[in-house]
Amino acid sequence: MDTNRIIADIDTEISKLQQARALLSSVATKKGPGRPKSAEATKPNKKRMSAKRRAAISAAMKARWAKVKKAAKKATKTASPAKAVKTAPVG
Repeated sequence: MDTNRIIADIDTEISKLQQARALLSSVATKKGPGRPKSAEATKPNKKRMSAKRRAAISAAMKARWAKVKKAAKKATKTASPAKAVKTAPVG
């Protein structure tokens, strides 16, 4: 191959790469789907819950935990109780 031909091919490739870089740079500066949104756009929507709904959820959770505690208490009663060992006071 002639060296002039090789240089011409390299220049062609450089030109193509520069065009691709320019295209990617212009896309990166625009806000597209691959670009992170601004801080304002990433804030979650604040949804307010009514007092009635909060009270209902609270009551449901209290009932759930009461049921769990009752089951745990029942499980400890059915287990064999350990004998208490009395120790003399130290002092």
